[in-house]
Formats: sequence, C-alpha cells, structure tokens
Amino acid sequence: MVDDLIESTDLVPVLNDIMLAELAGVVRYTHYSLVITGPNRLPLVDFMQQQADESLVHARQAGEILTGLGGHPTQGIGKIEESHDHSIENILRESIAHERRALDLYRALLGLSEGKSVYLEEYARTQIGAEELHVIEMNKLLRDYTIG
Repeated sequence: MVDDLIESTDLVPVLNDIMLAELAGVVRYTHYSLVITGPNRLPLVDFMQQQADESLVHARQAGEILTGLGGHPTQGIGKIEESHDHSIENILRESIAHERRALDLYRALLGLSEGKSVYLEEYARTQIGAEELHVIEMNKLLRDYTIG
C-alpha cells in the first residue's frame, strides 16, 4: 500500500506539463546556441547552452517528483514554436515567451500545493524565482538589441 503524502491527481498533469516544457527548452536553447551569429555570438552561445543544461535539470527534477507521487512521465517534449527569424532580438523574445509559459506552469503547481505540501510549495517557489530571473536577464539582454 502506498502512503500518499498529498493527493496527486491534479499535480501529476501539471508536473508532466512542466517536464514537457522544460524538455522543449532543452531543444529550443540548443537550437538557438547553434544558429546565433554576429559579434556577440560567443557569450550568447554560452548563455543559451547554460539555459539548455538548466532546462534538462529542471525536467529531471519535475520527473522525479512526478514519479515519486506515483505518476508516469510523458515521453516527448512540449510544442516548440519558431519563427525562423534568427535575429538576436527575436531569439530573445521567443525565449522570454517560453520562460513566461514555464512560469505559468510553476505558478499552477504552487497554487495546487499551497497549504498541502511544504516541499512542493518550496520547489514551485524556487522554480518560479529561477524562471523570473531568466526573464529579467533576457530583458536586460534584449535592451541592447531594441535601443536604437
């Protein structure tokens, strides 16, 4: 018999969606690291590779929690929308949109876990903080490409 810490019926789909989004981030940021050109290529490639690595860590964390709650991780990745405009400005705008979608998922997880699991609340809050920081950093990078 499994001793349920928290009712997981509503949590499992959100955790699966988080995994899908984070795995899409791995592909998205790896792609961006390959297509970036121009004089700022090297630091931006490094930044995008770091984002891809972090997305994989986040996907694994969500998957560990998901399976710990008795769920089964979905195989696949989330939808990746791409404009095929590889300008730095557009890549950053697409990245910000991706991070905002992830923020929405982590906020949904927080809403479902509040008052029910301190661990899940703290996990969700930590991930929200990380995603918010990504948006802040990308907005700062974007300023260099939109001020003219």
